[in-house]
Amino acid sequence: MSGPFVTSRGLMKHYDTPTGSLEVLKGVDLEIQSGDFVAIIGPSGAGKTTLLNMITGVDTPSGGEIVVGDRRVTGTPPSQLVKWRARTIGVVFQFFQLLPTISVVDNVIFPMDYANVHQPAERRDYALSLLARLGIEDQAVKRPDMLSGGQQQRVAIARALANDPPLIIGDEPTANLDRMSTENVFNTFRDSAARGAAVIITTYDREIVASVPRVYELKDGLLHEVKADRRALV
Repeated sequence: MSGPFVTSRGLMKHYDTPTGSLEVLKGVDLEIQSGDFVAIIGPSGAGKTTLLNMITGVDTPSGGEIVVGDRRVTGTPPSQLVKWRARTIGVVFQFFQLLPTISVVDNVIFPMDYANVHQPAERRDYALSLLARLGIEDQAVKRPDMLSGGQQQRVAIARALANDPPLIIGDEPTANLDRMSTENVFNTFRDSAARGAAVIITTYDREIVASVPRVYELKDGLLHEVKADRRALV
């Protein structure tokens, strides 16, 4: 396909509260191409997570639309998005959300089994190769609770990459990590973009903001691209 891989047009979101309507997104326009690496910054409560949830289809906008690839996410019944999302989007959460009762390698295999991606006989080897890429193949048989926070986040990234998704979403994926782990995570995202995936993260990390090719600020419900002095914004 040609054109942007992710398109947001006039995206709006409001919540009804006891004191009236709360407008979080007030008409967000965004275009992201395959291979782009984009960071979204903004104050706490600005709606960054809400925007990511709109893109992934786990939340419904009050107005506007989201298109990912050839799929119009807005208006598609949630039941029709589940398998599509598993194949199309790899999500890295701030607090890992690994399955605690199975091993690290089985956490990475799980999305392959669920979405029926890769041949069954190849899934374990592929999971191990992802863990090796992230420098934690020696942790493969351990449970997640036996790993450090940085190691768990790298497992979460391996899981997000397991289905070779064309879109990778990270919601403050380095918020709880030390500098070395943060650099590892950043380099992994950068490599994924170089391989052709569209990568979108939210972050407060000044080093990341200074290094990511494109940065947008979400403030007062509106999104605009930041061209200069990006480090001073976070």
